[in-house]
Amino acid sequence: MAPSRTSPSPYSIQKGHHGLTPSQLSFYEHNGYLLLPDALSPNIVSSLLNETYELLTTFPLATHPLTKFSTGECSAHVGDDYFLTSGDKVRFFFEEDAFDPTTGELTKPKERAINKIGHYLHVLSPPFREATLTTSHAAIARDLGFKDPRVLQSMVICKQPEIGGRVPPHQDSTFLYTDPPSAVGFWLALEDATVENGCLSFAAGSHKRAPVKSRFVRREDGQGTEFMDVAGRRFPEGLEGEVGTRAEEEEYTIGDVKAGTLVLIHGNLLHKSEKNLSPKGRIIYTFHVIEGESEYDERNWLQPPEEGFTRLLPEPVC
Repeated sequence: MAPSRTSPSPYSIQKGHHGLTPSQLSFYEHNGYLLLPDALSPNIVSSLLNETYELLTTFPLATHPLTKFSTGECSAHVGDDYFLTSGDKVRFFFEEDAFDPTTGELTKPKERAINKIGHYLHVLSPPFREATLTTSHAAIARDLGFKDPRVLQSMVICKQPEIGGRVPPHQDSTFLYTDPPSAVGFWLALEDATVENGCLSFAAGSHKRAPVKSRFVRREDGQGTEFMDVAGRRFPEGLEGEVGTRAEEEEYTIGDVKAGTLVLIHGNLLHKSEKNLSPKGRIIYTFHVIEGESEYDERNWLQPPEEGFTRLLPEPVC
């Protein structure tokens, strides 16, 4: 079902308060998402955009395997070695529609052809590291109940003009499964995200209705990726599943936001974005947080570096 409602006016981050207010936390717990405008200053937004443009224009095309990022609607989900070994690197993944379907040649300049850059920006890129590992994000994670929040899968998503692909309804915990589920997305708009250029939309409250039924994993034969049924818990600790609407019948709320807005997304929440057919891009930066005390096993597609996933808090909360 197409989005039919517009999100309520976003909450503002109160000056001097780095975490969430009781009303913000209540909104998040009820709806499974929260919009926080002005979470990034204009200077930080500009710095991250400049870093993004630098990365897009300087990566070497001649040695690139031309890996395309697919959401699985038109072709199989990405699963080559370039993708599977990107958890501790900065790598570039192309839009499927950036190539001529007959010749396979790029039809766009490389900087206008990339779907996303990932997945270790929060460590390897100084501007993104400084914008990720902040006292504000640590305070938000604390208020959401994290004891040992760990950062992983940081990436820039470009949603390129005219070819930015549609992302169908999905749950982030499908791709970053812990037992019990614990993932939360921190999604930061670096440009205005509008209906025209493919903003997010949310099935409000679906985090309480939609169990995480499948997970995106490495194939046991080492040949790419696949989805497998979840054998462990399907809802986070303390969140009992409600009987409710089927996923295909969910009503979606549009989340158009201004640059600088932080969007928090519960790992069980169904959310999506439409194809960008407009002449304007929609660059965002996102990273994810999981509970370090929850089980994250070797089947997950993204595996931790030797030093483990990055702590968001200096020390775990006892």
